[in-house]
Amino acid sequence: MARKKKSPAGQGRQSTMEALRAKKGAVVTVYVALRLMVIAVLVAQVFKRNFENVFLCGLTLLLLLVPTFVERKIHVDLPDTLEIIIMLFIFAAEILGEIQAYYITFPYWDTMLHTINGFLCAAIGFALVDILNRSERFSIQLSPIFLAITAFCFSMTIGVLWEFFECAMDQLFLLDMQKDTVVTTISSVMLDPAGGNHPTAIKGITDVIVVTADGAQHPLGLGGYLDIGILDTMKDLFVNFIGAVVFSVIGYFYVKSRGKGRFARRFIPQVVPMEEMEQKGE
Repeated sequence: MARKKKSPAGQGRQSTMEALRAKKGAVVTVYVALRLMVIAVLVAQVFKRNFENVFLCGLTLLLLLVPTFVERKIHVDLPDTLEIIIMLFIFAAEILGEIQAYYITFPYWDTMLHTINGFLCAAIGFALVDILNRSERFSIQLSPIFLAITAFCFSMTIGVLWEFFECAMDQLFLLDMQKDTVVTTISSVMLDPAGGNHPTAIKGITDVIVVTADGAQHPLGLGGYLDIGILDTMKDLFVNFIGAVVFSVIGYFYVKSRGKGRFARRFIPQVVPMEEMEQKGE
């Protein structure tokens, strides 16, 4: 008996399922690879008896599960590209940045991560509002520009809260999460000889001597004055701003074309249809 030829619709459904399997396969591959690398680092840190890094490895293993947890509990579908970027971001921040000291080895590592963070947080903020905007249970219709502004504000708020966290950790535990910067010029009203409100500048600083309470003097030998985290915080917020603006513009045109943008769809979570949840028994 001759085999029946598959209809175009049947071929379309089959190719769609194959594409979905391929994409999900990429997510699983990245997840497994990152998890194995984290476990290898964890074992190495156990032998070195560096239990702080062991804790970071355990935290990373938990954070890698967050995308899957969000999908199952909140019933949203994270695009594969977004899910992979989130996992790579976690690995780059915790394992490479903290344990492998990439923050020190590569000066722009922290800047890159904060830029990506601004982009990702804008995507998440945009998705949260866009989901409500498209839900039949809520009688709101928001314009594309409003959605873009909301995504931008959400991203900047997360960035500010993170800087609050870094500052608190530095003050309470002396961690230096807000990295210091060596500067050769300072200006402050506290240096005004008359005690007024006139900023006085000191230029050409080549060294600073710290005198402690016991009278001991400690030349820093850094080639300038040590700025305590302020410039690092401003830089982090600025690159977060750039990432937030980039995605807000992308999101604006995504809504303007009502979801036809292929690029934006790779970063914007979607609500899982009720029919699919019922089929999965969720």
